[in-house]
Amino acid sequence: MYKMYGIPNCNTVKKAQNLLGEKEINYEFINFKKQPPTKALLTQWKKDLGDWPVNTKGPTFRKIKEQFEKANAQEKYQLLIDNSSAIKRPILCKSDKLVSIGFDEEAYSKL
Repeated sequence: MYKMYGIPNCNTVKKAQNLLGEKEINYEFINFKKQPPTKALLTQWKKDLGDWPVNTKGPTFRKIKEQFEKANAQEKYQLLIDNSSAIKRPILCKSDKLVSIGFDEEAYSKL
């Protein structure tokens, strides 16, 4: 089963959800606002991506950018847990493996 992490009122998340619905693909939605990501999840996503899973263009990240850039790794984890809107979304996983980050219609259509 797929797991989608994000924020329900995000337009990008809505596009991804609509496409999964059209393809009749079952998934569990994890709302960052109600269930922030854990350090373990962030660690896995960072490993899979080769970088922090941040939305550098988003307003939340821009607010914490300077603090994030000066922070050590432990502080970066806490900043992302406390400011989950700074994480690029949606994040789609299957069996705890990263499938996609952000919405890429072509990647989703191949599911």
